[in-house]
Amino acid sequence: MRTATRTSGFKPRISFRFLLFSALLVGSSFIQIKAQEISTETPKNEEVFEVASVKLDGNELFKVRGVSSFPATERAILVSQRIKDAASNDAFNPENITVDHNLEYSIIRAGDLAIIRIFEADAKLEGISRNVLAEILRENIANSIVKYRYARSQSVILRGLLYSAIAIVVFIIVLLLTLWLFRVIRRNIQRRIEKRIASVESISFNLIKSNHLWRAFHVLLNTFRAILLVYLSVVFIDYVLSLFPWTNALSKYILNLIFDPVKKLGLAFLNYIPKLIFLIVIYFITKYLLQLIKLFFSGIQQGAIFIKDFKPEWASSTYKIVRILVLALALVIAYPYIPGSDSVAFKGVSVFIGIIFSLGSSSFIGNLIAGYSMIYRGAFKVGDRIEVDGQIGYVEEQKLLVTRLRSHKNEEIVLPNSVLLNSKIINYSSRSTDAGVVIHVMIGIGYETPWRQVDAMLKLAAKRTEGLLDTPPPFVLKKALADFAVNYEINAYCKDILNINSIYSELNQNILDVFNENNVQIMTPSYEADPELPKVVPQDQWHTPLAKED
Repeated sequence: MRTATRTSGFKPRISFRFLLFSALLVGSSFIQIKAQEISTETPKNEEVFEVASVKLDGNELFKVRGVSSFPATERAILVSQRIKDAASNDAFNPENITVDHNLEYSIIRAGDLAIIRIFEADAKLEGISRNVLAEILRENIANSIVKYRYARSQSVILRGLLYSAIAIVVFIIVLLLTLWLFRVIRRNIQRRIEKRIASVESISFNLIKSNHLWRAFHVLLNTFRAILLVYLSVVFIDYVLSLFPWTNALSKYILNLIFDPVKKLGLAFLNYIPKLIFLIVIYFITKYLLQLIKLFFSGIQQGAIFIKDFKPEWASSTYKIVRILVLALALVIAYPYIPGSDSVAFKGVSVFIGIIFSLGSSSFIGNLIAGYSMIYRGAFKVGDRIEVDGQIGYVEEQKLLVTRLRSHKNEEIVLPNSVLLNSKIINYSSRSTDAGVVIHVMIGIGYETPWRQVDAMLKLAAKRTEGLLDTPPPFVLKKALADFAVNYEINAYCKDILNINSIYSELNQNILDVFNENNVQIMTPSYEADPELPKVVPQDQWHTPLAKED
């Protein structure tokens, strides 16, 4: 594997991933085939009997089976007690253990004490004949009695006391060394990372405090130290208890209590390896498939790939939709291989989360769908000047949930996409690059003023306004013959949408100047009677200075 990676003609990173992916795929197939072979070799109708262990001083001697009237646990306890009674009788010689056979069962005796009866069902459980099983158990019981008595001899007890004293001294020394070593490690690491923590604090603009980071590291170090001390203590206690026969069973119980969960986790992990390999294969397939899809839509967005009737600005949003679909498909495929996915608790939590999401996200989903609808409608893009629901502004950001506008007064307007979907949108920028947008101003002029003169004055005001186009030329509409005035509307083309408010202001200003120059009174907004003097500003007062302050 390593040689192939080094001598490959591709880049190391790509070849390593390819080889790793191939190895995982082959390994997964091999393990699954082996698992299928093992499952086919296992008998489906194999009978399962209840069994229990016969123990002496915590050591398992053999297993016995039970029946409904005499469970295996009770039988094992009874046999264990009888072996213990025989071992406690110093007058009894273990070599005198005998086996008696009859048609129904074999019985092992220690003198007059019947230790255990062996039936054909017991021999069937072990897969050997009843007589052979009885001889094996006789030897096992005799040896266990010898060990029982030897473990309680004076020399063994004294040796156990000596080893216990030595173990206590060694444990205290190791404990002190461990505590001292952790203090040294804490001081050295603290000195080395103080500067780095300070740099993290400056980079994060004080969002991450150095004392918070050090506190988290301190907790992590203390947790590791506590785990190590607990492990050393368990090993010490287990060793001391195992030196004496009276506490040997307790030693094994404590050891199993601590290490059985670890053993079970390890076995569960080993059994889960085929599923884990499958999940890793799914991960790599999904990852590289998304990269290819992203590359494809990036080409569309940059113009390198052309698809008829598909706009480049749709590429980013379409990629997000396709990515969600691919991830959902990968999750559906990988779901049965997730640990605990078949448990009732896992399914209950999944249903609960789904209900909460469905109940609390109706508006969220509505805005999300509206966001995609607005993108594919192409009603506007970032930078356009639009009017929605009485709000006018420039599009600064278009997200899936909301769209942000900036008004002419530099105000931020946040509109949910559901509002955009259900409202009329006026886009002032979409046509500005072609002929331009028509801006208009309406005024009321009396019937005594010739309409041709009004047309000329309004066109002159539009011609004086910077930002309005000469081609196409401005034009005037007579909107209404009202009760006291004629409503005229000047229309002119404009492409400078960013300065449209300034252009409107300048156009109104030029209209006032032109009508004052020609002594024509503007009668907007209302008119009741002719005044004694015309409501115009004389030319000598056009530049009247402001009153001087004291």
